[in-house]
Amino acid sequence: MDHWPTGRLLSTAARLVEHSWNEKLGAIGLTHAGVIAIEVLDAQGPMTQAQLAQYVRVQAQTMGKTLSRLEAHGHIVRVRSTSDRRSHVVSLTEQGKEAVTAAVEMERSVLASASIDPDLLRQELQAVVRELASQFANSPGDGALVENSPSTR
Repeated sequence: MDHWPTGRLLSTAARLVEHSWNEKLGAIGLTHAGVIAIEVLDAQGPMTQAQLAQYVRVQAQTMGKTLSRLEAHGHIVRVRSTSDRRSHVVSLTEQGKEAVTAAVEMERSVLASASIDPDLLRQELQAVVRELASQFANSPGDGALVENSPSTR
């Protein structure tokens, strides 16, 4: 690892953290994708499935699969919209709110095993994301990499 480029270290660390986190999340019926969805709902409130998909920048079909899993585990409810009968409004349940809190703690526990300050790491990663994303701000379609992203922690 001493000779690995920084990009390889970052991507390897990200995969290992996500794998460890997903193992813990499975115990409460969540996946990484599910956590992203419920964090957005927790921060922004109820919204349509299409809005949620757009917000987290995934295809509506992908979001539908994620929401089906969340609904099956009692984390969200989908109710047909009164203003547009073709769409569904997605809301977080009380169990979903508890899952958001649990997921945050699980993520922290994954990083607690490393001899680093997780808050400092978080600040450094935010700086990297902001700086690199700003370089894409002038490219069509790429400027929204971090705009409107939820910051729930």
